[in-house]
Amino acid sequence: MPQCHGGWVVVERVLQVVLACGVRLADPGEFTRRAFLNGRIDLVQAEAVMDIVASKSQAALQLAQKQREGALSMRIEEVRLHLLRALALVEAYIDFPDDDLGETDISAIQNSVGAARHMVADLLLTFEEGRIIREGISVLIVGKPNAGKSSLLNRLLNENRAIVTHIPGTTRDIIEETITFNGLSVRLLDTAGIRHTVDVVEQEGINRALGKIDQADLVLAVFDASREFGHEDRMILDVLAGSRTIAVLNKADLPRQLVLPDEGCFVATVTIAALPGEGIDQLKQTVCRQFLHSAAPDSREYVALSKARHRDALATAEQSLQQFSLGLPDRNLELLALDLRDALQAVGSVTGQTATDEVLDIIFSSFCIGK
Repeated sequence: MPQCHGGWVVVERVLQVVLACGVRLADPGEFTRRAFLNGRIDLVQAEAVMDIVASKSQAALQLAQKQREGALSMRIEEVRLHLLRALALVEAYIDFPDDDLGETDISAIQNSVGAARHMVADLLLTFEEGRIIREGISVLIVGKPNAGKSSLLNRLLNENRAIVTHIPGTTRDIIEETITFNGLSVRLLDTAGIRHTVDVVEQEGINRALGKIDQADLVLAVFDASREFGHEDRMILDVLAGSRTIAVLNKADLPRQLVLPDEGCFVATVTIAALPGEGIDQLKQTVCRQFLHSAAPDSREYVALSKARHRDALATAEQSLQQFSLGLPDRNLELLALDLRDALQAVGSVTGQTATDEVLDIIFSSFCIGK
């Protein structure tokens, strides 16, 4: 230990001497920014460097790696090339006004713009899934007292994180833990049992649970399948109206008494026995299916948007292309060229070809020191 401490002292002194000679510490994201400014990577790839560092799950890491390797960038470049072809045709007739814009040329322009719009629309559809993979999801566990919420949490975590007793109202506050379901980051929140109570502390816990419903990406509504449907179960159904909810019928190892009056209000229903662990894998798969619908992030063809900046830029491009299509019958070439340039500006901002210094400062300021 003394030798190790002495070694650090030497390193610190050497660093002080180096800094005194004019060398400075790297700014956040400086090395990645230099790579971008020197044309070695584009802005999507630069952002992916930080996403790799901050990955919360295997799926998020795989998506970030594909973006760093250029999968999304290549798709964006395809869109840009289609728009450039269309703009070149339009500007050719602006430069040579004596020539007429014939049907053949209109068809070529429409084909290029149509291909670009189709690709942009497809990419925009991937955003919600890409965001979920990158950021993970929040899953709220609700139910009446003694339905088995805490037992479910403990089983999912494979540890005794929450206190489990036969006494109703044991859980008073929200218990939060993060795990992964099949590569997807999941933030689990166990809540106080929802019921009518005069206990001030328990009621506060219930209020906190109710306040989290609208914020959760998904709700697991746990019902005691060994008991008949009662007024507390009705309370659960009422407070969850309109939310994305999976009905979890617990205690399947006991004779079933529960009949849900309206299973159609749930996105899925899964039967489990939390204590012995029956049906837990099926529950995890059902949760993942609510958010992951396309190919696996590690597959060769998988491409997805995962940042709001990318989504907003492509949405702007889509609006410009829609305006272009509406104006095409009038054949006002200057306006058509303006719409295409606006679309190219928006598309180029994704990969950094048209990004401003202010945007770059915001992006790279989120990096760790150096990188």
